[in-house]
Amino acid sequence: MAKPSRQEPVLIVGAGVFGLSTAHALIQRGYSNITIIDRHAPPVIDGSSNDISRVIRADYNDPFYSRLANEAIGLWKSSEIFSPHYYHSGILQTSEDPDDPYLERNKDVLRAQSLSYVEFNDTKELRQGIPALEDIMEPRSGYLNPEGGWADAAGAILALAHHLKPHVKFTTGPQGTVQSLIVNNKSEVEGVKVLSGPPIYASKVILATGAWTNRYVDLDHAIIGSAQPLGCVQLSAEEAEHLAKVPVTMDLTRGVFFFPPTADKVLKVAYHGHGFEMETPHDSKEGQLMSAPLRDANNAASLLPHDADQYLRFGLQQLVPFAANKPWIRQRLCWYTETPTGDFIADYHHSMKGLFIATGGSGHGFKFLPVLGRYIADCFEGIASPEVRERWKLNAPIGKEGKIAVHDGSRRGPPRRVIHEDERSRLINKEPTSAKTSGVRCRL
Repeated sequence: MAKPSRQEPVLIVGAGVFGLSTAHALIQRGYSNITIIDRHAPPVIDGSSNDISRVIRADYNDPFYSRLANEAIGLWKSSEIFSPHYYHSGILQTSEDPDDPYLERNKDVLRAQSLSYVEFNDTKELRQGIPALEDIMEPRSGYLNPEGGWADAAGAILALAHHLKPHVKFTTGPQGTVQSLIVNNKSEVEGVKVLSGPPIYASKVILATGAWTNRYVDLDHAIIGSAQPLGCVQLSAEEAEHLAKVPVTMDLTRGVFFFPPTADKVLKVAYHGHGFEMETPHDSKEGQLMSAPLRDANNAASLLPHDADQYLRFGLQQLVPFAANKPWIRQRLCWYTETPTGDFIADYHHSMKGLFIATGGSGHGFKFLPVLGRYIADCFEGIASPEVRERWKLNAPIGKEGKIAVHDGSRRGPPRRVIHEDERSRLINKEPTSAKTSGVRCRL
């Protein structure tokens, strides 16, 4: 495919990590006609990149993503855009299995890059090294990686959006809410139809729509949306001070992790597990269901399923017992866009000319915000390295496809289960998409 002209109109659908970072990279390369649209202004109130915290780590079984994450961490620490929203707390990985294969492989990957870490052989050593975790449950071993920490996700997204504002056109609310792609009789994508107002035309359309993607183009064979639970509790000033210096702490046995308290003394706990599928009618396959967030609702205004609530509380009991029974002040189901291997997708559609797909964050994409767009832009321009092209290609359907389950080694906890329509209606507040809420910064 010919390299796109830098003067032709490019439409980016989605104002999250993939969309904004791609726009940033394209602007740096001289693209001068970029439009970004979304249901809400960034940070999108129910997007996975809108939160009080996201993990920034280079601890991977996969050397490719570990190297990419270390590159990103360098910019989290130094960039004028991102560094004000980054907290270099370190990452503590723990397990009840002294020979946890995922943890051991993480250490192998760090050593191969000459990166140091502090090892804890048992709970006693861990408590001595990090006294604030004096109540952590036994048995426990693991390691502390001092390189890494967490970011104020909403703050970082807002900062990048403000940086982009002089250089791109933002359209949000009903005028930025996609109803469908515009496809001509040659299977060329020419733009999108929106909920209100005239269609938006472009020479290239980049779909960076995360878990909403299957609402616009059938990629059931490549991605699925899954919802992951998180909750926040309010700490006292004394409790927050006690945990102020802890690293981001992960329980690899259960997939549960928690963050150091925020400035307003909020402690957040979540789990990186197999998640929940949420049944909703398929937009392009009549009579079929798919797992995706609703388009015309605030998917962040949710409650937790009872089993998710109990699992998070049990995880807190293992890590920070004094916080385990505090009432939730916020909770939500955060949407992942899963691929089978946890690899991202940055590739042109196999049969729809002019359509580029940038998605598949699989619950670990946010940390790459400072560098992700550069690699996506390389794919968009056809100049990516063979490794990146191979890792992030969009495979064409090859027949009957099975259910997508992520097998990257990092997922723990209960098996994935389906939230059916009756349960979904109790969990999701069907707050409509509107201009009234599109500009609100939601600190979840």
